[in-house]
Amino acid sequence: MAREINLVPDIKEEMIKTLKLRNFIFFLCIIVASASIAAVVIFGGIAGGQQIAIDNKKNVLETFSDKLNSYSDLNEFLTIKDQVGNIATLTSDKKVISRTFNILSALIPQNGLDEVSISELKIDLVGEEGPKFKIEAQVNAGQPPYIDYNVLDSIKKGTKYMRYDYGNYVDKEGVTIPAYCIIERDSDGAHFADPTTKDKYAYWTIMAEGCNNLDEKDLKEYSDDEEEETEKTNNDEEPLEIGGYQLEDYNGTKVVKIWRTPQKSWYKENPRANQPQMTENGEISNVAHFESQCIHYQLTIKKGEVTKIDDTDNTCILIPGETDEERFQILESSNGRDASDVLVLRFEAEIKIEPEVFNFNNSHLIALAPPERRNVTDSYVQIQSLFGQRAKDCQEGDTACGANGGN
Repeated sequence: MAREINLVPDIKEEMIKTLKLRNFIFFLCIIVASASIAAVVIFGGIAGGQQIAIDNKKNVLETFSDKLNSYSDLNEFLTIKDQVGNIATLTSDKKVISRTFNILSALIPQNGLDEVSISELKIDLVGEEGPKFKIEAQVNAGQPPYIDYNVLDSIKKGTKYMRYDYGNYVDKEGVTIPAYCIIERDSDGAHFADPTTKDKYAYWTIMAEGCNNLDEKDLKEYSDDEEEETEKTNNDEEPLEIGGYQLEDYNGTKVVKIWRTPQKSWYKENPRANQPQMTENGEISNVAHFESQCIHYQLTIKKGEVTKIDDTDNTCILIPGETDEERFQILESSNGRDASDVLVLRFEAEIKIEPEVFNFNNSHLIALAPPERRNVTDSYVQIQSLFGQRAKDCQEGDTACGANGGN
């Protein structure tokens, strides 16, 4: 049996192993170095490409910048653009100060014995406590002795019951009708109202552009009916209709009457499809009407007939405050004589007003007087009678003027 004898010394064997390890490590270093060089080349190429792309974009931007700066109306354009972007904010902050006259017509008693004339009016819409009216006025009780503090007290106590109302007019499908399509006042500025019931209504200019959702079929039927109408001579014929709405003529414009105040005839004990309907809780459907954001109506029904439509559930308080003095603060009062030399009670007062009343976004807003003196003839012609010349103080020796004293 052959035997192998290892003649290589142990130190030689260790050296061989070390050489092999060195070669292996050297080989790994070559691989790592090659990979690093490759990575540097790749990343350098990417960076160079990005720089080229950035330089190209920069050139493009500089070109556009030069063109933009050469635009002669640039400043005006930027101003308009900024304002357009702020339209929503501007609208939400917009105040309708003209509603002041409607508020005054509801606040001040008219068409009675008591005559109230405002000689000075100051309006503060931005005060810390909210909007306020400060008025200087005079009261003529309408009969001797003319000076009567109960008239002023009645006005102050009436502020507790004053409300306002706003909302939208909608078609029979419940779609909101744009405000510009609604006519609510006559040429004198008074709300349209039934002379007997005092119920308010408005006119819908249904044929105007953007004021309806009529389809081609409705327009075709109306066109045919209108053509037939021109050939008729009998005034008792059915009035023109379009889309199920009865048309009227207002100052040469075809309009649809929309009641702001619900009508008793809308209630049906056994309603049919597509028939105007109002439930006992005041919910209205299938007829163009006003959707109030303040008033909830409740019907009183006896033997299948509506006997009363109650609108006292109005949550929109016109003049806020816990007490009469908070709502209507009398700053000063004294006796005097007006321009006709009639005895009057002069006074200055400060009146709080609910901020929402002047909010532009609250459409079709009206102020409502206390129920016992509800006033619907709030025309601008009538409002003129609210203002008059300042009364004069009592002169020395005028015993009739100073007899009742003052505060």
